[in-house]
Amino acid sequence: MSTRLSFLGAAGTVTGSRFLLEVKDHRYLIDCGLFQGGRSEKVLNWEAFPIPPERIDAVLLTHAHIDHVGYLPRLLRQGFRGPVYATDATQALLEIVLPDSAHLQEQDALYANKKGYSRHKPALPLYTAADAEEALKLIRGVSFDSPLKLDGVTITWRPAGHILGSATLDVEITNGGGTRRVVFSGDLGRYESEVMRPPVSLADADVLLVESTYGDRLHSEEPIQKVLGEALDHIIKSGGVLLIPAFAVGRTQEVLYHLRQLQESGRVPDLPIFVDSPMAVDVSHIYCRFGNDHNLDINLLMDQNECPLRCRDTRFVRDVEESKQLNTRAGPAVIISASGMVNGGRIMHHLKWRLPDKRNALLFVGYQAEGTKGRLLLEGAERIRIHGEEVPVRAHIFQAHALSAHADRDEILRWLGGFSRPPRRTFVVHGEPKSSQALQEHIRKRFGWEVSAPRTGEVHEIV
Repeated sequence: MSTRLSFLGAAGTVTGSRFLLEVKDHRYLIDCGLFQGGRSEKVLNWEAFPIPPERIDAVLLTHAHIDHVGYLPRLLRQGFRGPVYATDATQALLEIVLPDSAHLQEQDALYANKKGYSRHKPALPLYTAADAEEALKLIRGVSFDSPLKLDGVTITWRPAGHILGSATLDVEITNGGGTRRVVFSGDLGRYESEVMRPPVSLADADVLLVESTYGDRLHSEEPIQKVLGEALDHIIKSGGVLLIPAFAVGRTQEVLYHLRQLQESGRVPDLPIFVDSPMAVDVSHIYCRFGNDHNLDINLLMDQNECPLRCRDTRFVRDVEESKQLNTRAGPAVIISASGMVNGGRIMHHLKWRLPDKRNALLFVGYQAEGTKGRLLLEGAERIRIHGEEVPVRAHIFQAHALSAHADRDEILRWLGGFSRPPRRTFVVHGEPKSSQALQEHIRKRFGWEVSAPRTGEVHEIV
């Protein structure tokens, strides 16, 4: 049997990363992510997996964001029982991320049943906390740059600079006496990030899969602290509340870092900062354990008062009742809450309470996929539907492009420039069609490579 590569997600879309590599009679799933977005995207998570999960030999993960790992408990629920390999930092994050994701699934189903807005009677969670705990038992930690040999393949995780533990997968395939190298970029980080270290380039690949989230644009050169300062000025003047939707892994810590820098410089006063995410405080502690992934001083991270990932008045909110109390709290104040794409989680409740009031502000600090309420708000929606209710949008909307943890077009091209020879095939993935198409054109123009953007369900032979 030849080697085959199937695109089961993140092909023609920016979420749901799932790539199946078949080598002889062995099957390896690279990433196991949730589809995120509107109803048409979310329904894909409920479909049966394209192949029987029990026939998958192992799952290989690039990093701990939900659109790359959040389907794992669902895969297990359908019969998968093999090992799941990830870097040590990713394993540590998964111990927080997967139970939290399951908790949100359960809470959203509970709330839908309570309010009666679900089409399904009763609404059910995609998976449960028990499923997540079972999935964690399958995780096996690996170190960066340490090859792992499995049947027919040798996999090496290389630093990708996106979040803690994020990796590019370098897969060497031995089949029929020859070898082929397939490289999965994962999500590539920034080259000039103040927090994370830059992605590491690879020199060789026969087949390359490269992300294209920002393949059609450059990040703004406007400093993040300028936009953040303007949003804070608004709520300080109006007495309102600034809402910041942010993923608890990576983005929340970067937001806190820049808020702290603004306070240290005297640009803004010491406002109360509420981090309404049960797992964000645990994630911050992991930065202390994996200092080689980032640029921060470990000694400062362990200092309660000097930690650069905390503001002077940072309050971590775990309890649901305490979270509810934030909805009626007077400003000025800042609330950072998940999910970052505004498609679930506690941020939805805060938006329902705060969007109708022009004194408040909403700051987007990350990518908003098509179909998400975040995208609708950025596009100027005057009303959005939350939990079955129409909510008027009167709060001021800000957007900070410079804080993205994804490489932009030129940074992706810079990373691609590290290859010493053209890959035989290059596939542009993990991007909306416009972004993927633009990156294809830039790759052809800059490098002259054979490149295409596959669609979900495509299967390609690797010869």
